[in-house]
Amino acid sequence: MLKLPVDFLNKYQALLGAEKAKELFTSLEYSPKKAYRINSLKWQNQVSYKQDEPILNVNAAFYGKITGLDPEWVSGTVYSQDPAAMFPAMIAAAKPGERVLDLCAAPGGKSTALGEQLQSQGLLLANEISRSRAKILRENIERWGISNALITNETPQKLASQLPHFFDKIVVDAPCSGEGMFRKNNEAISYWSPDYISFCQKRQKDILTEAVKMLRPGGELIYSTCTFAPEENEQIVSWLVTNFNFEILPIKLAKIAVDHGHPEWADGNLLLKNTLRFWPFDELGEGQFVAKLKLVKSESQLVKSSPKKRRKHGTNQNLLNKEQILLIKKVLEPFNLPNELKNWSKLGLVQNNHVCIPAFPEVASLHLKIINNGIDLGILKKKRFEPSHQLAMVLGQIEQNQVINLSKQDYLCYLHGETVRIDTEIRGFVLISCHNLIFSFGKVSGDGILKNFYPKGLRTVKKGLQND
Repeated sequence: MLKLPVDFLNKYQALLGAEKAKELFTSLEYSPKKAYRINSLKWQNQVSYKQDEPILNVNAAFYGKITGLDPEWVSGTVYSQDPAAMFPAMIAAAKPGERVLDLCAAPGGKSTALGEQLQSQGLLLANEISRSRAKILRENIERWGISNALITNETPQKLASQLPHFFDKIVVDAPCSGEGMFRKNNEAISYWSPDYISFCQKRQKDILTEAVKMLRPGGELIYSTCTFAPEENEQIVSWLVTNFNFEILPIKLAKIAVDHGHPEWADGNLLLKNTLRFWPFDELGEGQFVAKLKLVKSESQLVKSSPKKRRKHGTNQNLLNKEQILLIKKVLEPFNLPNELKNWSKLGLVQNNHVCIPAFPEVASLHLKIINNGIDLGILKKKRFEPSHQLAMVLGQIEQNQVINLSKQDYLCYLHGETVRIDTEIRGFVLISCHNLIFSFGKVSGDGILKNFYPKGLRTVKKGLQND
């Protein structure tokens, strides 16, 4: 049984009333709900899980548990995510061609959904201030097969100084007191206090102050938390409206009953009812708050649609030469390329022998910590080219012929980095799949040995999934 802080109990009895508060406290004793999304970017996305309990309003999302060993997860065909946490990205509704920022992005649940919405068109900038969590973010975005993502490891202040009024949409899933995670992560209870809520509110204001600087006039800000605290929810939205000329937009959801924001918990602005509250007792998922705001245009606003210009320093990036193009072409020829890769010979850049197609070429003139920019095609070695793992994930978007489909036993061996003997006439680089779900490159030698190209950093099977 959860031992909830006395201040927490008293607070929500006062806010909700005795009956509703009891319903909240009781719901925190139940087991968290598990759910997953299916990746529409992948050509083959038939999964083995039951799909008899869909999550309404979210495309291809279902209740159910998956594991990190499943081919569906390893291939980027599914993403495990709390069902309520799926809604901020759904509400953002990014359109192909837009510039979208996920400011607090790790581990990547919202970024993968936003990238899917963009359909390889426009730009997704996924930022994470923690270096270790940024690594997990990159793994999840690569696994999902997103080709137009710029992944950064920066402070909001640094991004804002480089990209003023640049984005059409910004998603801020802010660090918070985590009350909505109590039953999912009991440690959240141990560091909860009224003072911690005040600390989180100040941090949220600091983050949002920088986020606003990066939003174009007329652009949309989607603000979310996984806490119940009005100080971090309705009161933050009121502060945004008062200080930055935002309009609170209505959010339309069909066929599900969720609570709305409470004006009386903030400054009484009736438009706070346009915000949404997901409570555990709604039986949708964990706690979540979501607001959708539009930055109202005014003549006094300076509109900039390009990054702040900086003097270019040497970036050591070069266009491909003829010899390099021939080496890469020899490897890529057997594979069907999606549209964003068909012009690779003209778009590809070489830096430290790595070949990439940048999602945002202009970033070379900025001073940002870049984790990844666009598609890493692979690495040029002496008289040969070795394709990247990310390229395999992107090639999984369309039907392929140069594929070796492993049995479940060989698949598990391959994940551990072992070589596999196979019976095939194919030679050279191949895509590797299990259950017809592509998850890696391999290379078939003349004696039928499949050399393992599954990344060493992914070979150790993780005990749990990174969810958000």
